[in-house]
Amino acid sequence: MGEKRELEKTLGYKAILLITINSIMGTGIFFLPAIGAKYAGPSSLIAWAIMAVIAIYTSMCFAELTSMFPKSGGIYEFAKQAYGRTISFFIGWTTLIAGYITIAMLIIGAIQYIFPTENTYLIVGLASIFIILFNYVTYSGMKTSATMLIAFACITLATLFGLIIPALSKMNFDYLTPFFVEPLYPAGIGVIFLATFKVAETFFGWETATFLAGETKDGGKVVPRALVNSTIIISIVVLLFVFTSLTSIPHAIFGESLTPLSDLAREHYGAGAGITIFSMLIYLSIIGSVAGWIVSAPRLILSLSEDNLFIKQFSHISKKFGTPSYAIIFQTVVILVFLIAGAGSYNTLLHLLVPMLLVLYSFVMLTVVILRKKMPYVKRHYVAPYGTVGPYILVALYISLIVMWLVSEYGAVKMVLLGLSFIGVGIPFYLLILVLNDSDFNLRIKDLTAYYTLLFESVFVPNHIQKEIQSYLGDINAKTVLEYGSSVGTLTKSLLKQVGPRGKVISINGSRTELRILENRVKQSQDKDLDKMFGSLSIIHHRQYHNSVHDTIPEVDAIISLDTLSTMQNPDKVLAELSKLLGERSPICFFDFGNFFNFLPDQEWLSTKESITRKFREAGFIVNVRKKKGLFWNYMFIYGLKSRSDIRMV
Repeated sequence: MGEKRELEKTLGYKAILLITINSIMGTGIFFLPAIGAKYAGPSSLIAWAIMAVIAIYTSMCFAELTSMFPKSGGIYEFAKQAYGRTISFFIGWTTLIAGYITIAMLIIGAIQYIFPTENTYLIVGLASIFIILFNYVTYSGMKTSATMLIAFACITLATLFGLIIPALSKMNFDYLTPFFVEPLYPAGIGVIFLATFKVAETFFGWETATFLAGETKDGGKVVPRALVNSTIIISIVVLLFVFTSLTSIPHAIFGESLTPLSDLAREHYGAGAGITIFSMLIYLSIIGSVAGWIVSAPRLILSLSEDNLFIKQFSHISKKFGTPSYAIIFQTVVILVFLIAGAGSYNTLLHLLVPMLLVLYSFVMLTVVILRKKMPYVKRHYVAPYGTVGPYILVALYISLIVMWLVSEYGAVKMVLLGLSFIGVGIPFYLLILVLNDSDFNLRIKDLTAYYTLLFESVFVPNHIQKEIQSYLGDINAKTVLEYGSSVGTLTKSLLKQVGPRGKVISINGSRTELRILENRVKQSQDKDLDKMFGSLSIIHHRQYHNSVHDTIPEVDAIISLDTLSTMQNPDKVLAELSKLLGERSPICFFDFGNFFNFLPDQEWLSTKESITRKFREAGFIVNVRKKKGLFWNYMFIYGLKSRSDIRMV
């Protein structure tokens, strides 16, 4: 594994300003003006104005939070400080899901602009090529990525002004009448709010800039200023663009367009080369927004990994490029999966995305209030106005938009449930992370599942595997053996037979339930096999055995361990303390499971034979590592002896 180091700080104010503009404006502006017009006609301008005000204040809240924590985790970092690990994980997870849905949605829309086809295979094929290409550029380094994003931002602005400027000289204000397509009260207000929900995604994307704060020079000052100023610029440009669009094409026609900007280009430049050029520019602009998310999302995975809330290997930083390379590879695979799943409909993905982001932003807004009470001493280079009241109003508006959509549109509830199911996938993932990285939670799970472990013992550790584990200790007759991590006594009975009446087995575990099962099993065996000569058994309960060796354990002649390495919180300390209990050339054998379901990676230090032998060598052991492939996981045997000198293991 490459060594970890900080991401390079290469970005300045102008770069972040343009990247933020690209991340936000390069999305819904190319599709949603027509959708807004379809629902509310000319009065959709009110919806855009409402959303612009909401967006500017939201950017101010993001700016305050980023000024406090200018790190690559962005909104995950804010949530971690305000809510703690569990909620912050799900906020980070939801952000990732939303980002990947956004990418899939936009890339489908982009291809439809330049290749208006319903051929799913063609769409998925072309989109996959671009996703792989952009992820490769991101993998290659932030300087390259930033240049790419800035170029896309310039293309986006040029495209929009290329449609705004000719429209200014030939606006037809008759297209704005009647301004309200139905009476304003009561139905008209509802239509305007529904249109606000529909166009909201145009202003989403602040999180992409916050993820890059860790790579920005003086990020605590630069990124907040860029967030607010870019949102103001976007609001002005968007309102001007929507106004000129609605005065260029009648709203009834404009609202039915699947590629509204292409229709505007045809209106202003004719059906010749102009429409082709603008279609290509529009395509590049949308792809630029996709690139913004592709560049920024790995920084969130990096932060989650560094906090032990994601697979640890994803915190790896490439020595050559200075980028979170493994996170980028993971992201590429997941985006391709979402692309295939959502290849059918831009609108379906949009309706899946918007409520998810509105709820996500609600949590972020409340973070401003919570941190003002919780951390008043933390320096803020930017302070959002009315920060103790404004976020509550904003959250109420966000929730009211969702409610309006739910009661007004058929199928909305199904979309919410589908979105919740994607978020729900994070629950087993989070539980797995806790099992691997939280020793207290791990022990609670062991207590709860102890009898299931006993029931399926022969499935997890078949008899031939049990025999192989014990064979690596050699002759242990009349020896004292430490069983470090006894599980439910899978090996204990056999060990007691092997050490004989003059030997002793010391079984240690953190789970009281597993130790109780072990004790009962041994007693039943001894009562049943009166003619067998068993060694003595000492049982020690030590809840911190993942972190340290119990100080009452005497010197021993051998150590055997079952399923402890993968959940060991402090392997350096535990292995060093175990080494002190052994004499020179005393045998050891550690058994563990790896690569569960041929998908989940091992802990970083258990991922290669070289890193395992190095870790044991540092603790005073010479070991060999043998991995045997099972049906659903790998069996890993680490066996050898304590030795202060280098010897060759066979």
